[in-house]
Amino acid sequence: MTMGSRVARLRRVLGKEDVRSISRRYFIANGFDGTLTSIGVVVGAYLSGIGDGFTVIAIGLGAAVGLGTSGVWSVWEIERAEALAQRQRIERAMLTELEDTRVQREHRAAQIVHAVASASGPLLAFTLTLVPLALEGTLFTMFQAVLASIVVGVLVLSVFGIYLASISRQRWYVAAIRMGLAGIVVAGINVLLPG
Repeated sequence: MTMGSRVARLRRVLGKEDVRSISRRYFIANGFDGTLTSIGVVVGAYLSGIGDGFTVIAIGLGAAVGLGTSGVWSVWEIERAEALAQRQRIERAMLTELEDTRVQREHRAAQIVHAVASASGPLLAFTLTLVPLALEGTLFTMFQAVLASIVVGVLVLSVFGIYLASISRQRWYVAAIRMGLAGIVVAGINVLLPG
């Protein structure tokens, strides 16, 4: 299979609204999880007495790798099972096998797109939320870096809300507030936890 035919297949798959819709859901849902987790990691690390931004980044990156791997692995298996079930239904209806056909290859391409979207959401969210901690000691104190990380996380969540509002024709500012509020709640709960 040539690179040109793979690119053509990817374009066909990305041209399908159902593929884009499912990938959006995975990206946003896992990006939401990643953002909330990163806020929890940052606040929890600070409240545990970690006074170095790069130590918190190392902890956060470990969590990001875990969420990213979970995103790829779980979605790969979920989409593999769904595609196989759908292919078997089509095979029964058509009384023919679809192994190594365009249908099967496009299902595999969609599976890859979904897995990449699923992993990139939390990785992007974690990376953005942890950026202020890299500036601890130069631009921010540790406390300021933690607050900046929370603000970045809330902004990331708000952007997710704005995007969802744009595809569903809701009021963008209401969706932004609803999504961003989750970051404030997670930070607040972490502050209230005993420890």
